[in-house]
Amino acid sequence: MSATLTFDAVSEARPGPRWLARWHRSWPAYEAWFCARGGDAGPSRAACGEALAEHMPELVPVWEELTALAGGSDRAARFLSTWCPPAYLGGCSLAALADADDVQLVRNYDLSPDLNEGLLLRTEWTGRAVMGMTEFLWGLSDGINDAGLSVALAFGGRSETGRGFGITTILRYVLETCDTVPEALKVLGRVPSHMAYNIVLADAGRRTASVELAPGGGMRVMPRAIACNHQDAPPRADRPGFTRSFERYANLEAMTKAPGDLMPRFLKAPLFQTRYGEGFGTLFTAGYAPLRRTLCLSIAGEVWHQSLDDFREGQRVAQYDSTSALVPAPEAGPDWSRAAYIDWAAVARDYAAGQGRAIAQYLPAPAQEAAVLH
Repeated sequence: MSATLTFDAVSEARPGPRWLARWHRSWPAYEAWFCARGGDAGPSRAACGEALAEHMPELVPVWEELTALAGGSDRAARFLSTWCPPAYLGGCSLAALADADDVQLVRNYDLSPDLNEGLLLRTEWTGRAVMGMTEFLWGLSDGINDAGLSVALAFGGRSETGRGFGITTILRYVLETCDTVPEALKVLGRVPSHMAYNIVLADAGRRTASVELAPGGGMRVMPRAIACNHQDAPPRADRPGFTRSFERYANLEAMTKAPGDLMPRFLKAPLFQTRYGEGFGTLFTAGYAPLRRTLCLSIAGEVWHQSLDDFREGQRVAQYDSTSALVPAPEAGPDWSRAAYIDWAAVARDYAAGQGRAIAQYLPAPAQEAAVLH
């Protein structure tokens, strides 16, 4: 199996034409997923706005501005709120390490190349600078702000859901409103997540932390600033054999007991995954330096350095091969023009069962495509 993914670095202080271009590019796939997974049967637009106002009021103006840019439809508004969204799954390994001289947070992002936006976005939406890897077009799977606070997520390994927000919106909120790890922990303790997630944090004061979030609300602070795809409380994980979560966690435990740069160690097995055809391969490794407010992004064997204070727009194209190491690719990324025809419900079922396949295999024959949407 071989696939490509295009990564873009984009800077836009306020929501505008660059974000809108990304919306037009990605919304057909997201809309198909949202509808196939029952998103239209979820909370109303008014209920989504009320939930945001209650739990994350500082984000309400941004949500309204993005919704207006996206065309103002009820479906777009409900999708962007991420209040009680459909279930979604992922992988990832996380670790933060601090000593007297430095602090670092590193994560591997593990998923199918066909299911990642590939967007590193720098914004100043609430008046402060934030950069990170986007999910759901404005949320963040990892990132850093102008205070040096850094955060990253890993799926908690359980498929049940509760009343809460998509975790990527919560991480966006943390970076928009918090300066330190203690402040972030207060937010994570009061804003409910709709699924089980593990979060690792680090700040410029050399503080680190790891927490487990329960579906519908609830937080447990963990003893070490590491995380994979299981949680301490039962049930620990739905499919630990497929994700190899416990093996990766043991590796992280040993790793963080020794000083040194975490980044090179994340680029080796068992943390680095190459099962792209199964929907579980490492798409990128992100290393955040809170003291310098920088990001080192390893993609397809290339290293891409970014700074919050000196952000450089650009593009990288990666090719992922299940049978070999990552190599750069000159080709374009996935063609999303047929995304609305993909059987997204089948994708989710197979992925949860540990039987993921290439996204192209979920497309109907060309002659059948016209019937899929009617």
